[in-house]
Amino acid sequence: MGDDAQRVAGEFKARAVTRPRAQVEEQIKEAILLGQFSQGEKLPPETQLAEQFGVSRPTVREALSSLVTAGLIRKIPGNAGGSFINTVTPDSLSKMLGESMETIMRLGTLEIGELTQVRHILEVPASRLAATGRSEADIEHLRSIVERQRTTTIDDPEIPSYDRDFHTTIGNASGNRLLGAFVAALHEATHPVEFLNVTQTVANRTVKQHMAILKAIEAGDAAEAESAMKDHLDYVLRSSRRN
Repeated sequence: MGDDAQRVAGEFKARAVTRPRAQVEEQIKEAILLGQFSQGEKLPPETQLAEQFGVSRPTVREALSSLVTAGLIRKIPGNAGGSFINTVTPDSLSKMLGESMETIMRLGTLEIGELTQVRHILEVPASRLAATGRSEADIEHLRSIVERQRTTTIDDPEIPSYDRDFHTTIGNASGNRLLGAFVAALHEATHPVEFLNVTQTVANRTVKQHMAILKAIEAGDAAEAESAMKDHLDYVLRSSRRN
């Protein structure tokens, strides 16, 4: 362990919290996000962290496992292994953004109109970019999603995941990794389709709109992709149970 890691580790202190694991997780997370550890840097050993925090080694292990799930660190087994700070990726950023959005949703402070406005800001330009930057793999993935949507029934419990995958794929196909991360986080946290008053008519209409968006992206028609996405989002808002 280097001098910098020793210095940072020495700054960890036990805090009076209900769950000991939480104090370990939150302080390490804070140190990572504040840049006190470099990307790729190895964290101090579990035994040393346990001593610094005044908790048991299993408690430290649980906290580290949670940070792995959050995408902040990775664990490498073996004598030369340990816990290493992850490089920031679109996936890890999306997970962190999604956690914040989910908290807002649970507090009930976000209205469907606000959600749709944000979707316009993110997804309309994402569709335009996807029309010129998508790969053949993106097109094939979108086709498979639309086919599942087209052939399913309105009581299919996987409908929210189909919708999430469709819009997330377009976000990623935009070629802008930050934009893709925001779109993915938004859908993962809010599941916009769950706000819909789903009838057979609404289901049929939204699938046709997805088909129109796909057709424009496949054709490389940026203006039409943008227009089709805007029409879709406007229809989703009008068909929502909450406005």
